[in-house]
Order: sequence, then structure tokens, then C-alpha cells
Amino acid sequence: MSTLHQSTIWEISDSDSEGGVEAKGFVQGDRSAKDVLVPPPPDEYGRPSPTRKRRSKEEIEADKQKARERREAREESRAAKEREKQEKRKELQRRKEAAQHLNSLKPENFLKTLTVCIDPALLQQQGSDILLGTLSSFDWRYSIQPQALPNSITWTKDLPELAEDGAGPVAEDQLVQVLGPSEFLDTVICVKKMIDNKGEEPAADSAHGLFKLGRNRDAVKVATVLVTESQPDYKKHAYALDETIQSKYGGENVDIEEVLVYLQLHKNIAVLFVDGWQEVTDHVCAVTKSLSKRPYKLLTEQPEQLPFCVDGSWAGGVRVEKDGSGLKRVWSKQIQQLNRVSQATASCVTAAYPSPQLLLQAYEALSSEEDKKKLLADLVVKGEGRERRVGPDISTRVYRCLTAQNPELVLD
Repeated sequence: MSTLHQSTIWEISDSDSEGGVEAKGFVQGDRSAKDVLVPPPPDEYGRPSPTRKRRSKEEIEADKQKARERREAREESRAAKEREKQEKRKELQRRKEAAQHLNSLKPENFLKTLTVCIDPALLQQQGSDILLGTLSSFDWRYSIQPQALPNSITWTKDLPELAEDGAGPVAEDQLVQVLGPSEFLDTVICVKKMIDNKGEEPAADSAHGLFKLGRNRDAVKVATVLVTESQPDYKKHAYALDETIQSKYGGENVDIEEVLVYLQLHKNIAVLFVDGWQEVTDHVCAVTKSLSKRPYKLLTEQPEQLPFCVDGSWAGGVRVEKDGSGLKRVWSKQIQQLNRVSQATASCVTAAYPSPQLLLQAYEALSSEEDKKKLLADLVVKGEGRERRVGPDISTRVYRCLTAQNPELVLD
């Protein structure tokens, strides 16, 4: 049993009759699997599989390169999708912030950021409690703090973007000063002396409070002086007021109207005569409401588009070259600015008379006024699939626009 016999099994094909013996077989025994000759498995048709070719280094590198490119393409696609998501999130955040900013500028919301600053000296006047009671009833913010100008009222606003930087409230440009009759007379006398000195302001120690404030060139204020305890029809009592001013001014005549006009034109100070603190309160409330409406109004309006200009590219004007090209378009736009004159109508007129000079010469060639007015009436306007005439109305207005000598003449 120590000796293992090896046996060989022979397979004899059908070609034995031809004298040829084909041997196919394998060796059985205790040899290892690697020493056994195993034929390649046949394919589905019973044919032996072809031997796999070994790939070259170039083919391997090409396959690796393609794999790297596919991986980089997947990473790039993933990064592009991530960037698109981030851009969408930023756009949503930007729209949200814009909507919040727009909502904060609405009058009912912006009013909550305003503060009415009242000088403590005003609280000593009789009837000033009407102002404080009204502001409290409206739930408006107000503070009592000394002002740069005595007996004055100013406004401040809190801006969220400035609050983050630690900055304080921003002062509005409106200022209201409340004066009594005697204080107003002192103002009139001070202004009259300034007018007599040809606009030279008084010395700093004797200058009126309004002019001290006016010396600050950086702070532009729209000031209003409210004169209390005065009659609305003060002109009826001007004689007694003039006598009082003449006695203080040394017997000379003082024109109050001249003083008021000077304050309005040269110092941007308006003077209003009110009858008691109720009218002062009404004026302060009106200014507060006006300040609350101003930011939203400025945001919604488009000041760059002038309302009297034709819509579209005309807002930017028509370019005229040195050779004169563009003048016909200017002539057409000039006619189009007339009321109820369309672009087709203006083009029809400029086609018949390419320049204003030619139209004026045509007017001069006619003798009667009626013929001149009806010169353009029969011109045919083509547009929108139909034809129509210019008509006597537009013809008359064009004639008046070019020949009228009265600058205040209404064309319609």
C-alpha cells in the first residue's frame, strides 16, 4: 500500500478506424492542483475561449486616466450642484432681507423708530401738557432733553444697520421752535438789524439762537418758528404790533413782511402764527407723520424718470452728430411731447416737414389764420393697421406751439 499506483485514462475518439488515436486525458494522483492541466472552459457554443491578451502599459494608463476623468467629472458635478444650492440660499436670504427692509420703511413701521425730542424749557409754558398727552395717546416715542436751540423740538430716527455698529440715533432735518410774542419781536428786531447791515450777522454773543444754529454749515435744518398766543388775522393788529416794534427799534418803521420774506429766502426759516398749544401739537403731529412717510415714498418713486418726458429711451435724450444726423428724431420727439400726440402722428408730421424751419415757411406762405391752423389736419397717419388724419386739434396746437408769442398761452 506504500506504493501509489498512477493510472492513465485514455479517451479514444471515433477516428480510430482511420488508424489515428487521439488521446485526451489528465493524470490522476496526488499531484497539486497547479500541476494539473485543465483545459479552458468552452463558451456557450461549445468552442474553447480565446486566450486573454495582456494589456500594455499605455492601455492601463489610458484606462486610469479615463477613470480619473470620470471621478473628476462626478466631483465637479457635485460641486456645481452644491454651489447652485448655496446661490439659491443666498438669493432667498437676500430677498428675505429686502422684504424685511421694505417692510421696515412702511410708514406704520418706520413711525416706531422716530423719537420726538422736546426741550425742557417748553414744559414750563402753559398748555404744553397737550403735546405730551397727544404723543402718549398715539403711543409715539418722545424724550425730554436739552436742545441746541432753546424752546425747540427735533426728531431722531433709529436705523438697524447703524445700531449694529454701535452708532446712536440719526437726527432728522426738521426743527420747530416755539416762541411767544415778546420773543418773536426780539427776533424781528434782530433780523431787521441784519437787513440794514446788508446781511451781516450780529456778533456771536448777541446773535439770536436761530442764527447761531445757521452758522453750522454741516447741519442743514428746515426750521419753522411757531409764534403762540397770536391772532390768525394778525394783519388787523399790525398797527399795534408796529408801534411795539418801533418803540424797541428806536422809532423807525419796521416792515414785518420784509422780515418774514428774508427769513424764508435767506435762512430757510418759515414763520407760522398759531393760537395756542393745540395748534402747536397739530403741527408737531403733522411733521412726525410726514417724516414717517418720507423713506417709503422716496423708495417707491423713481426720480431719474422725469414725469414730463416721453416714456422709453427718450429719457436719455437723442444723440445728434456733427453732420446733423439725429436732428429729425429731435424734431419728432419735440412734437411728441405735446399732449395726445402719438409717435405715429409725430412721424407723419416730420415726414411732411423734415425740419421746423420748413414748417414755419409753409405757415408764412399761407395768408389766413384758419388755413395755417388747418395746415396739418389732412395729413394721413398710418399705424395699427388703419389710416387716420392728424386732425384740426393737433394741427392747431402745433401751430400755436411754433408761432405763439405769449409764454403763458395754454395750448389745449
